Amino acid sequence: MKHHLYIEMDNCIGCRSCLAACTQCGGHEERNRNYVYDVDPLVSRQTIPLMCLHCVNPACARSCPAQAIQITDEGVVLSALVEKCIGCQNCTLACPYGIPKFDQEQNLMYKCDLCYDRTKEGIPPMCASVCPTNTLQWLTDEQLAAKQSRHALGQWTASEPYNPLEGMTNVKISLPGILQGKQKLF
Repeated sequence: MKHHLYIEMDNCIGCRSCLAACTQCGGHEERNRNYVYDVDPLVSRQTIPLMCLHCVNPACARSCPAQAIQITDEGVVLSALVEKCIGCQNCTLACPYGIPKFDQEQNLMYKCDLCYDRTKEGIPPMCASVCPTNTLQWLTDEQLAAKQSRHALGQWTASEPYNPLEGMTNVKISLPGILQGKQKLF
């Protein structure tokens, strides 16, 4: 059964539990691979989580001359392989979402790999497993379809082929409250 990371941006309360959990995921060397941004810190308390969207045809992988960025059969776009990465940073420049980061000391790109050691076994990624407001959810195809039909988002769904920035993504995003000016309490 296929699962997707689903992000309901307007649920985020800025607790940053997802960031703490990310550092505890195996293989992350206690390095954070997700981000929480303040939308407009002088006006509101609205925050949004941001992590790799695991594009179906990722610009980071397309731009890598060493083919260091691998894509799993499940659609997870992994961080650069240590033995292949040449440190050119093309991936960090190519990503339209600004997700991959470059570690100068290790001469290596790193980013969210959707806790692949967990998700390949059907276990939710660390960020989704600790989110207290269900901003980050690990959903089956059926659960995702039900959620999307309930929101009836149409053009507001950033992950569908309605002229998005980088084509289809494996992480799905919902922005109904933020974009439609609605207040939502979880």
